[in-house]
Amino acid sequence: MYEDLTVDEFADVIAEAAEKYRNWGRWGEDDRVGTLNFIDDAKKLEAGRLVKRGASFSLSLELGPNGPQTGFMGRTNPVHTFTQTADDHIHGRQGFPHGVGGSDDVVFMALQCATHWDGLGHIYDRGLAYNGRVANEVVTPAGDLVTGIEHATPLAISRGVLLDIGRAVGGGELEDGFAITEEHILATIEAQGETSRVGRGDIVVVRTGQLERARANGWKGYTGGDAPGFSFSTADWLHRSEIAAIAIDTWGFEVRPYEVRDAFSPLHQVVVTNMGMIIGEMWDPSELAEDCAETGVYDFLLVASPLPFTGAVGAPVSPIAIK
Repeated sequence: MYEDLTVDEFADVIAEAAEKYRNWGRWGEDDRVGTLNFIDDAKKLEAGRLVKRGASFSLSLELGPNGPQTGFMGRTNPVHTFTQTADDHIHGRQGFPHGVGGSDDVVFMALQCATHWDGLGHIYDRGLAYNGRVANEVVTPAGDLVTGIEHATPLAISRGVLLDIGRAVGGGELEDGFAITEEHILATIEAQGETSRVGRGDIVVVRTGQLERARANGWKGYTGGDAPGFSFSTADWLHRSEIAAIAIDTWGFEVRPYEVRDAFSPLHQVVVTNMGMIIGEMWDPSELAEDCAETGVYDFLLVASPLPFTGAVGAPVSPIAIK
């Protein structure tokens, strides 16, 4: 669809899509959370009523030294160390009374090193951040002063819908470089049935199968390498569906290589900055997908609050699907 365009020609396509799908001002000039506004109290109540069995599924990777990061874009796996240990207790170095002791630990990590949300301050479009604000007046060395991820923390709770595109379209998983189009999305919904119908305020979770493949075969290439992902053309569906957010099991959400040579994150540019939608990456829906396939139920209560790091442009999340 876009393969024959030069990156300069594609820039015009991106600018047109940005204008067409822009939500700036839709929820007021002071808005900080974009499409999370679609999640109202009624939506949360609807989501709560989906819990029938009490079964819960973690959709997150462990935060450990053997994670997917290889240093690409300066991101590393968490470095976990201790400031006090049981050894300090045993050898009397803590000085606490009546025989009590303990351990304490700290961690250094890139906030987007594992399962995370991309916040609204993460991506810019020609000098502007979400809602038309000047980018360097929003995100400064002191952090995101306007749309910091902490504003999303109480809101990212809604009806979740799993779209197992890997299973429905790819026979189990999608190959690297597979561009997911609206046709593939709709075919998956049709194959999965009524519980995967997507509507306003839903949070969509997409399984391509790439994460499971990378975990089995080694993480090399998973971060920053070729991957299945969304075609730029899905911007229309993402806007029209009025979903609150979307998450996927790949590193970068979009198909890689990009559909236009020398492009970089063009769909992020439209979805995050102009639509005002947070994007989840490196989510792990593998166990949930097995349950959904077995039960035929693809919707659930999703609790996916990012850790409220003040002024962060992205944050780890430990999403839990409850059915």
